[in-house]
Amino acid sequence: MTSSAVSPAPPNPFAQARFLLSAAKLAQLPQDEAAEAAFVGRSNSGKSSALNLICEQKQLARVSKTPGRTQLINLFGIPSGGRLVDLPGYGFAQVPEAIRRNWGGLVGGYVEQRPNLRGLVVVMDIRHPLTDLDRQMLGWCSSRELPAHVLLSKADKLGFGASKSTLLKVQAELRALDPAMTAQLFSAQAKTGADAARAVLCAWLGLGG
Repeated sequence: MTSSAVSPAPPNPFAQARFLLSAAKLAQLPQDEAAEAAFVGRSNSGKSSALNLICEQKQLARVSKTPGRTQLINLFGIPSGGRLVDLPGYGFAQVPEAIRRNWGGLVGGYVEQRPNLRGLVVVMDIRHPLTDLDRQMLGWCSSRELPAHVLLSKADKLGFGASKSTLLKVQAELRALDPAMTAQLFSAQAKTGADAARAVLCAWLGLGG
C-alpha cells in the first residue's frame, strides 16, 4: 500500500540570510568568488518587501516610506553559499542631483562589472512596468549575457485578468530583448510568488530549495 503522506517542503535556504555589509563604493565589496544574485528596481517598486518575503524575514531589508533613501549596496550572506545583494532604488525625484549621478556609477558599475554577479532580479510595480530605467537595467544584463528575472510586484492591486495580461505583455517584450529573460507575478501583501522567485535564485546560486 502506498503512503498518501505529503513530503515536507524543502527548507528555504534564504531564511538564514544575514546582513554582511553596506558598500558606498565598488572597491568596498568583498574580493572573493562567492556567487551573488542582486535585486534592483524603482525606489517605490516594493523591492525590500519582496526580498523580505523571499527570505521569510520581516526586517532583513529595510522598508522605507521615503523613496530613494537607501543609497548603499547592501549584502546578505547565505550560510549554504552565495550572497543576496540589495542595490539602491532608482527613479527617485526628491534627492540631490549628485546622488542620482552617483547611483549610475555605483549600480551601473556593479551590474556591468561585478564578476560575482550570476543574475539580476528586477522588481517592477505591475501598474508601471518597463520604465526607461528598467529597460536600461535589462540592457546592461543582456550586454553581459546575464540572466534577468522580473518580479511584477503588487500584483494584488490588479484583478486576475489585468495582471495576467500585463504579465504576457512584459514577457513578450523580454523575449524580444533576450529570450533567456523571465517574468512572474509577485505580491508581498498577498504573499504570492515567493516560491517561484526562490527557485530562480537557487538555480543562479547553485543552492537546493
